[in-house]
Amino acid sequence: MEAKELAMFLADALNEKKGVDILILDVEALVGYTSHLVIASGRSDRQVAAMADHLERSARSELGVRTLGTEGAREGLWALLDFGDVVVRDLESLWEDAPRVDYEPEGAEYSPGFLTALAH
Repeated sequence: MEAKELAMFLADALNEKKGVDILILDVEALVGYTSHLVIASGRSDRQVAAMADHLERSARSELGVRTLGTEGAREGLWALLDFGDVVVRDLESLWEDAPRVDYEPEGAEYSPGFLTALAH
């Protein structure tokens, strides 16, 4: 699976759990360790935890990709999911100069960024 396709898959999985402000950044020209950054917000601690869980389960069941480690998701204040080629974490402000990739989820609502995914 190409990195952009993986980023779109992750964004769709976050949208399924009503993630808001879903954004995909192309950071390939900015860093050497990843090519896309996916950012999404949750409206509550419970929603952020549910989004992280859904992202982990969807990647495993649909792509056969398992996390190497997870931090913060249980508390829901932030989440870091390490899929090896994909890392989930809040880093939007570091990537404000990165080109945006067109992505508009159906029925999505928007508010400040919180949960992110990096896809190699």
